[in-house]
Amino acid sequence: MTTSPYPIIRWQEAGVEHSARWRSEAGVAAPETVVAGDDTLKADAAYRLAAQGTAILWRGDYQNARNLLQALARRADRGPREGSLKKPLAPAEAFRLHRQAQGRRAAILGRLLVPLTADYRVPLRRGQEVAAACQEALGPGGENSVISLRGLLALVSAHEWRKKGIPVPAVEGRIYPHFGVFSPVRGEYVDLVAQAPLPAGCELAFDIGTGSGILAAVLARRGIRRVVATEQDPRALQCATENARNLGLTAAIEVVAADLFPAGRAPLVVCNPPWVPAQPSSPVEYAVYDPDSRMLRGFLGGLAVHLAPGGEGWLIISDLAEHLGLRSRDELLGWIAAGGLKVLGRIDTRPKHPKSRDASDPLHAARAAEVTSLWRLGLAAE
Repeated sequence: MTTSPYPIIRWQEAGVEHSARWRSEAGVAAPETVVAGDDTLKADAAYRLAAQGTAILWRGDYQNARNLLQALARRADRGPREGSLKKPLAPAEAFRLHRQAQGRRAAILGRLLVPLTADYRVPLRRGQEVAAACQEALGPGGENSVISLRGLLALVSAHEWRKKGIPVPAVEGRIYPHFGVFSPVRGEYVDLVAQAPLPAGCELAFDIGTGSGILAAVLARRGIRRVVATEQDPRALQCATENARNLGLTAAIEVVAADLFPAGRAPLVVCNPPWVPAQPSSPVEYAVYDPDSRMLRGFLGGLAVHLAPGGEGWLIISDLAEHLGLRSRDELLGWIAAGGLKVLGRIDTRPKHPKSRDASDPLHAARAAEVTSLWRLGLAAE
Protein backbone atom coordinates (compact mmCIF):
# COMPACT_ATOMS: atom_id res chain seq x y z
CA MET A 1 0.00 0.00 0.00
CA THR A 2 1.40 3.41 -1.01
CA THR A 3 1.80 5.91 1.81
CA SER A 4 0.39 9.37 1.05
CA PRO A 5 2.89 12.25 1.27
CA TYR A 6 0.09 14.40 2.66
CA PRO A 7 -0.61 14.42 6.42
CA ILE A 8 -4.01 14.31 8.11
CA ILE A 9 -5.85 17.42 9.29
CA ARG A 10 -8.43 17.00 12.08
CA TRP A 11 -11.23 19.25 13.29
CA GLN A 12 -14.62 19.14 14.99
CA GLU A 13 -18.03 20.30 13.81
CA ALA A 14 -21.08 20.10 16.06
CA GLY A 15 -19.12 17.92 18.46
CA VAL A 16 -18.19 15.36 15.79
CA GLU A 17 -14.54 14.82 14.84
CA HIS A 18 -13.66 14.95 11.15
CA SER A 19 -10.42 14.33 9.26
CA ALA A 20 -9.06 14.63 5.73
CA ARG A 21 -5.78 14.87 3.88
CA TRP A 22 -4.00 18.21 4.23
CA ARG A 23 -2.74 19.55 0.90
CA SER A 24 0.08 22.10 0.95
CA GLU A 25 2.52 22.36 -1.91
CA ALA A 26 4.51 24.92 0.10
CA GLY A 27 5.10 22.32 2.81
CA VAL A 28 3.13 24.25 5.45
CA ALA A 29 2.20 22.08 8.42
CA ALA A 30 -1.47 21.23 8.94
CA PRO A 31 -3.16 23.72 11.28
CA GLU A 32 -3.64 22.41 14.80
CA THR A 33 -6.72 24.51 15.56
CA VAL A 34 -9.54 24.54 13.00
CA VAL A 35 -13.04 25.98 13.27
CA ALA A 36 -15.85 25.94 10.74
CA GLY A 37 -16.91 29.24 9.19
CA ASP A 38 -19.66 30.36 6.85
CA ASP A 39 -21.23 33.45 5.30
CA THR A 40 -22.21 34.84 8.70
CA LEU A 41 -18.54 35.27 9.69
CA LYS A 42 -17.43 38.91 9.52
CA ALA A 43 -14.04 39.84 8.10
CA ASP A 44 -12.76 41.44 11.33
CA ALA A 45 -13.64 38.34 13.34
CA ALA A 46 -12.06 36.08 10.72
CA TYR A 47 -8.90 38.17 10.74
CA ARG A 48 -8.63 37.96 14.53
CA LEU A 49 -8.95 34.18 14.39
CA ALA A 50 -6.37 33.82 11.60
CA ALA A 51 -3.92 36.23 13.24
CA GLN A 52 -4.12 34.18 16.45
CA GLY A 53 -3.32 30.96 14.59
CA THR A 54 -6.80 29.51 14.15
CA ALA A 55 -7.67 28.15 10.71
CA ILE A 56 -11.17 28.57 9.29
CA LEU A 57 -12.65 25.72 7.25
CA TRP A 58 -15.18 27.36 4.96
CA ARG A 59 -18.69 25.91 4.75
CA GLY A 60 -20.44 28.82 3.05
CA ASP A 61 -20.56 30.20 -0.48
CA TYR A 62 -17.29 29.76 -2.38
CA GLN A 63 -17.34 33.21 -3.96
CA ASN A 64 -17.92 34.71 -0.53
CA ALA A 65 -14.81 32.86 0.65
CA ARG A 66 -12.85 34.53 -2.14
CA ASN A 67 -14.22 37.90 -1.06
CA LEU A 68 -13.26 37.16 2.52
CA LEU A 69 -9.73 36.28 1.45
CA GLN A 70 -9.44 39.69 -0.22
CA ALA A 71 -10.73 41.34 2.94
CA LEU A 72 -8.14 39.47 5.01
CA ALA A 73 -5.41 40.58 2.59
CA ARG A 74 -6.42 44.23 2.98
CA ARG A 75 -6.18 43.93 6.74
CA ALA A 76 -2.85 42.12 6.57
CA ASP A 77 -1.46 44.80 4.23
CA ARG A 78 -2.20 47.72 6.53
CA GLY A 79 1.08 49.47 7.16
CA PRO A 80 2.33 50.96 10.43
CA ARG A 81 0.52 53.97 11.78
CA GLU A 82 1.82 57.40 10.87
CA GLY A 83 4.50 58.45 13.31
CA SER A 84 5.40 54.89 14.28
CA LEU A 85 8.17 54.60 11.68
CA LYS A 86 11.68 55.06 12.98
CA LYS A 87 14.71 56.28 11.05
CA PRO A 88 15.41 54.56 7.70
CA LEU A 89 16.66 51.00 8.08
CA ALA A 90 19.82 49.48 6.65
CA PRO A 91 18.99 47.60 3.41
CA ALA A 92 19.65 44.15 4.89
CA GLU A 93 17.40 44.89 7.89
CA ALA A 94 14.68 46.30 5.61
CA PHE A 95 14.84 43.08 3.57
CA ARG A 96 14.67 40.93 6.71
CA LEU A 97 11.61 42.77 7.97
CA HIS A 98 10.03 42.65 4.51
CA ARG A 99 10.43 38.86 4.34
CA GLN A 100 9.15 38.57 7.91
CA ALA A 101 6.06 40.59 6.99
CA GLN A 102 5.57 38.49 3.85
CA GLY A 103 5.76 35.32 5.93
CA ARG A 104 3.25 36.57 8.48
CA ARG A 105 0.89 37.70 5.73
CA ALA A 106 1.14 34.32 3.98
CA ALA A 107 0.47 32.50 7.25
CA ILE A 108 -2.65 34.56 8.00
CA LEU A 109 -4.09 34.25 4.50
CA GLY A 110 -3.23 30.56 4.43
CA ARG A 111 -5.59 29.91 7.35
CA LEU A 112 -8.75 30.25 5.27
CA LEU A 113 -9.37 26.67 4.14
CA VAL A 114 -11.71 24.96 1.68
CA PRO A 115 -12.61 21.27 1.28
CA LEU A 116 -11.88 19.16 -1.79
CA THR A 117 -13.60 15.91 -2.70
CA ALA A 118 -11.68 12.82 -3.79
CA ASP A 119 -12.11 13.87 -7.45
CA TYR A 120 -11.03 17.46 -6.76
CA ARG A 121 -14.39 19.20 -6.65
CA VAL A 122 -15.05 22.10 -4.29
CA PRO A 123 -18.24 20.96 -2.47
CA LEU A 124 -19.46 24.48 -1.76
CA ARG A 125 -22.17 26.61 -3.30
CA ARG A 126 -20.82 28.29 -6.49
CA GLY A 127 -17.65 26.22 -6.21
CA GLN A 128 -15.00 26.76 -8.88
CA GLU A 129 -13.88 24.11 -11.37
CA VAL A 130 -10.40 23.17 -10.11
CA ALA A 131 -9.98 19.49 -11.01
CA ALA A 132 -7.55 19.98 -13.91
CA ALA A 133 -5.38 22.41 -11.92
CA CYS A 134 -5.24 20.05 -8.93
CA GLN A 135 -4.44 17.03 -11.10
CA GLU A 136 -1.49 18.87 -12.66
CA ALA A 137 -0.02 20.08 -9.38
CA LEU A 138 -1.08 17.45 -6.84
CA GLY A 139 -1.40 14.28 -8.87
CA PRO A 140 -4.26 11.80 -8.47
CA GLY A 141 -6.87 12.56 -5.81
CA GLY A 142 -8.57 9.52 -4.33
CA GLU A 143 -9.30 10.99 -0.89
CA ASN A 144 -11.19 13.93 0.52
CA SER A 145 -8.81 16.71 1.42
CA VAL A 146 -8.49 20.25 2.73
CA ILE A 147 -6.40 23.02 1.17
CA SER A 148 -5.90 26.70 1.87
CA LEU A 149 -7.99 28.84 -0.47
CA ARG A 150 -4.92 30.92 -1.25
CA GLY A 151 -2.98 27.80 -2.20
CA LEU A 152 -5.85 26.53 -4.33
CA LEU A 153 -6.07 29.83 -6.23
CA ALA A 154 -2.32 29.63 -6.86
CA LEU A 155 -2.82 26.19 -8.46
CA VAL A 156 -5.61 27.57 -10.66
CA SER A 157 -3.50 30.57 -11.69
CA ALA A 158 -0.57 28.31 -12.58
CA HIS A 159 -2.93 26.10 -14.60
CA GLU A 160 -4.13 29.10 -16.61
CA TRP A 161 -0.55 30.22 -17.33
CA ARG A 162 0.28 26.67 -18.40
CA LYS A 163 -2.72 26.63 -20.77
CA LYS A 164 -2.10 29.95 -22.51
CA GLY A 165 1.68 30.19 -22.18
CA ILE A 166 3.92 33.24 -22.23
CA PRO A 167 4.97 34.66 -25.61
CA VAL A 168 8.76 34.96 -25.88
CA PRO A 169 10.01 36.55 -29.11
CA ALA A 170 13.52 35.15 -28.62
CA VAL A 171 12.22 31.57 -28.96
CA GLU A 172 9.73 32.40 -31.73
CA GLY A 173 6.92 30.91 -29.70
CA ARG A 174 5.50 30.47 -26.23
CA ILE A 175 6.86 29.00 -23.00
CA TYR A 176 4.33 27.04 -20.92
CA PRO A 177 5.39 27.12 -17.25
CA HIS A 178 4.27 24.37 -14.89
CA PHE A 179 3.19 24.87 -11.29
CA GLY A 180 6.26 25.41 -9.09
CA VAL A 181 8.49 26.32 -12.06
CA PHE A 182 9.58 29.92 -12.47
CA SER A 183 7.77 31.78 -15.27
CA PRO A 184 9.89 33.95 -17.63
CA VAL A 185 7.82 37.04 -16.92
CA ARG A 186 10.94 39.21 -16.54
CA GLY A 187 12.36 39.32 -20.03
CA GLU A 188 15.60 41.23 -19.55
CA TYR A 189 17.68 38.15 -18.69
CA VAL A 190 16.29 36.35 -21.73
CA ASP A 191 17.23 39.29 -23.97
CA LEU A 192 20.80 39.24 -22.62
CA VAL A 193 21.25 35.61 -23.68
CA ALA A 194 19.56 36.30 -27.02
CA GLN A 195 21.89 39.20 -27.84
CA ALA A 196 25.32 38.34 -26.37
CA PRO A 197 27.94 37.32 -28.99
CA LEU A 198 28.37 33.54 -29.13
CA PRO A 199 31.85 32.00 -28.93
CA ALA A 200 33.17 31.37 -32.44
CA GLY A 201 32.04 28.05 -33.92
CA CYS A 202 29.97 27.12 -30.87
CA GLU A 203 27.92 23.96 -31.55
CA LEU A 204 27.46 22.70 -27.96
CA ALA A 205 26.19 24.48 -24.86
CA PHE A 206 25.20 23.54 -21.32
CA ASP A 207 22.26 25.30 -19.63
CA ILE A 208 22.65 24.80 -15.89
CA GLY A 209 19.42 24.79 -13.87
CA THR A 210 17.21 25.20 -16.93
CA GLY A 211 13.85 25.63 -15.12
CA SER A 212 11.23 26.08 -17.83
CA GLY A 213 13.89 25.51 -20.51
CA ILE A 214 13.67 29.09 -21.72
CA LEU A 215 17.42 29.76 -22.07
CA ALA A 216 18.08 26.37 -23.67
CA ALA A 217 15.43 27.26 -26.25
CA VAL A 218 17.01 30.67 -26.87
CA LEU A 219 20.41 29.05 -27.47
CA ALA A 220 18.90 26.47 -29.81
CA ARG A 221 17.07 29.18 -31.75
CA ARG A 222 20.39 30.98 -32.13
CA GLY A 223 21.73 27.99 -34.05
CA ILE A 224 23.62 25.97 -31.44
CA ARG A 225 23.19 22.42 -32.66
CA ARG A 226 23.13 20.71 -29.24
CA VAL A 227 22.11 22.14 -25.87
CA VAL A 228 22.27 19.98 -22.73
CA ALA A 229 19.87 21.43 -20.16
CA THR A 230 20.18 20.24 -16.56
CA GLU A 231 17.72 20.27 -13.67
CA GLN A 232 17.05 18.49 -10.37
CA ASP A 233 13.39 19.35 -9.81
CA PRO A 234 11.03 16.77 -11.37
CA ARG A 235 8.48 19.42 -12.32
CA ALA A 236 11.10 21.54 -14.06
CA LEU A 237 12.45 18.50 -15.91
CA GLN A 238 8.98 17.75 -17.26
CA CYS A 239 8.32 21.42 -18.02
CA ALA A 240 11.57 21.94 -19.94
CA THR A 241 11.06 18.71 -21.89
CA GLU A 242 7.53 19.70 -22.90
CA ASN A 243 8.57 23.21 -23.90
CA ALA A 244 11.35 21.86 -26.11
CA ARG A 245 8.83 19.57 -27.76
CA ASN A 246 6.23 22.32 -28.20
CA LEU A 247 8.84 24.54 -29.87
CA GLY A 248 10.00 21.77 -32.18
CA LEU A 249 13.48 21.75 -30.62
CA THR A 250 13.80 18.18 -29.33
CA ALA A 251 16.54 17.43 -31.85
CA ALA A 252 18.65 20.25 -30.40
CA ILE A 253 17.80 20.19 -26.68
CA GLU A 254 18.53 17.30 -24.32
CA VAL A 255 17.03 17.72 -20.85
CA VAL A 256 18.87 15.68 -18.20
CA ALA A 257 18.59 15.23 -14.45
CA ALA A 258 21.80 16.49 -12.84
CA ASP A 259 23.06 18.45 -9.87
CA LEU A 260 24.39 21.47 -11.77
CA PHE A 261 26.73 20.16 -14.50
CA PRO A 262 26.35 17.29 -16.96
CA ALA A 263 29.36 15.15 -17.84
CA GLY A 264 31.99 16.60 -20.15
CA ARG A 265 32.99 20.07 -21.32
CA ALA A 266 31.33 22.63 -23.56
CA PRO A 267 32.50 25.82 -25.28
CA LEU A 268 29.52 27.64 -23.75
CA VAL A 269 28.09 27.04 -20.27
CA VAL A 270 25.16 29.22 -19.21
CA CYS A 271 23.65 29.64 -15.75
CA ASN A 272 20.95 31.94 -14.41
CA PRO A 273 20.96 31.06 -10.69
CA PRO A 274 18.56 32.46 -8.09
CA TRP A 275 19.60 36.04 -7.47
CA VAL A 276 18.99 36.58 -3.76
CA PRO A 277 20.80 34.65 -0.98
CA ALA A 278 17.82 33.94 1.30
CA GLN A 279 15.60 31.04 2.35
CA PRO A 280 12.71 30.25 -0.03
CA SER A 281 9.30 29.68 1.51
CA SER A 282 7.46 28.03 -1.40
CA PRO A 283 8.39 25.88 -4.42
CA VAL A 284 8.45 28.70 -6.97
CA GLU A 285 10.69 30.80 -4.70
CA TYR A 286 13.56 28.38 -5.25
CA ALA A 287 14.08 30.19 -8.56
CA VAL A 288 14.46 33.51 -6.71
CA TYR A 289 16.12 32.69 -3.39
CA ASP A 290 19.37 30.74 -3.08
CA PRO A 291 20.32 30.06 0.57
CA ASP A 292 23.93 31.09 1.21
CA SER A 293 24.36 31.51 -2.60
CA ARG A 294 24.81 27.73 -2.86
CA MET A 295 23.93 27.41 -6.54
CA LEU A 296 25.91 30.50 -7.52
CA ARG A 297 29.00 29.29 -5.66
CA GLY A 298 28.53 25.77 -7.02
CA PHE A 299 28.43 27.05 -10.59
CA LEU A 300 31.49 29.26 -10.19
CA GLY A 301 33.37 26.55 -8.30
CA GLY A 302 32.72 23.86 -10.93
CA LEU A 303 32.71 25.81 -14.17
CA ALA A 304 36.43 25.51 -14.91
CA VAL A 305 36.37 21.71 -15.19
CA HIS A 306 33.35 21.81 -17.54
CA LEU A 307 34.51 24.61 -19.82
CA ALA A 308 36.26 23.70 -23.07
CA PRO A 309 39.54 25.50 -23.84
CA GLY A 310 38.78 28.95 -25.20
CA GLY A 311 35.16 28.65 -24.08
CA GLU A 312 32.94 31.01 -22.13
CA GLY A 313 30.77 30.69 -19.08
CA TRP A 314 27.79 33.03 -19.02
CA LEU A 315 26.57 33.98 -15.56
CA ILE A 316 23.28 35.87 -15.71
CA ILE A 317 22.57 37.55 -12.40
CA SER A 318 21.07 40.66 -10.89
CA ASP A 319 22.96 42.85 -8.42
CA LEU A 320 19.83 43.24 -6.26
CA ALA A 321 21.51 41.26 -3.47
CA GLU A 322 24.32 43.83 -3.41
CA HIS A 323 21.90 46.73 -3.04
CA LEU A 324 20.15 44.84 -0.24
CA GLY A 325 23.43 44.31 1.60
CA LEU A 326 23.17 40.53 1.33
CA ARG A 327 26.21 39.96 -0.86
CA SER A 328 29.06 42.25 -1.94
CA ARG A 329 30.60 42.68 -5.38
CA ASP A 330 33.95 41.73 -3.84
CA GLU A 331 32.47 38.40 -2.71
CA LEU A 332 31.25 37.66 -6.22
CA LEU A 333 34.61 38.57 -7.76
CA GLY A 334 36.36 36.49 -5.11
CA TRP A 335 34.30 33.40 -5.99
CA ILE A 336 35.07 33.94 -9.68
CA ALA A 337 38.80 34.10 -8.99
CA ALA A 338 38.72 31.15 -6.58
CA GLY A 339 37.09 29.06 -9.32
CA GLY A 340 40.07 29.58 -11.61
CA LEU A 341 38.11 32.00 -13.78
CA LYS A 342 38.51 35.51 -15.11
CA VAL A 343 36.04 38.12 -16.35
CA LEU A 344 36.12 38.51 -20.14
CA GLY A 345 33.39 41.12 -20.21
CA ARG A 346 29.97 42.07 -18.93
CA ILE A 347 26.73 43.15 -20.57
CA ASP A 348 24.29 45.11 -18.40
CA THR A 349 20.61 45.95 -18.65
CA ARG A 350 18.05 47.65 -16.45
CA PRO A 351 14.97 45.75 -15.23
CA LYS A 352 11.65 46.83 -16.69
CA HIS A 353 9.30 45.14 -14.21
CA PRO A 354 6.72 47.32 -12.38
CA LYS A 355 8.31 46.97 -8.92
CA SER A 356 11.41 48.83 -10.13
CA ARG A 357 9.20 51.92 -10.48
CA ASP A 358 6.94 51.41 -7.44
CA ALA A 359 7.97 53.96 -4.83
CA SER A 360 5.64 52.35 -2.27
CA ASP A 361 7.53 49.06 -2.39
CA PRO A 362 9.52 48.52 0.85
CA LEU A 363 12.59 47.62 -1.23
CA HIS A 364 12.14 50.40 -3.79
CA ALA A 365 15.60 51.95 -3.36
CA ALA A 366 17.31 48.62 -4.07
CA ARG A 367 14.98 47.72 -6.95
CA ALA A 368 15.39 51.14 -8.57
CA ALA A 369 19.18 50.73 -8.55
CA GLU A 370 19.13 47.09 -9.74
CA VAL A 371 21.13 46.05 -12.80
CA THR A 372 20.92 42.63 -14.45
CA SER A 373 24.17 41.46 -16.02
CA LEU A 374 25.54 38.72 -18.22
CA TRP A 375 29.08 38.05 -17.00
CA ARG A 376 31.31 36.49 -19.66
CA LEU A 377 33.78 34.25 -17.84
CA GLY A 378 36.81 32.38 -19.14
CA LEU A 379 39.55 30.17 -17.77
CA ALA A 380 42.07 32.24 -15.79
CA ALA A 381 44.99 30.20 -17.15
CA GLU A 382 44.25 31.15 -20.76
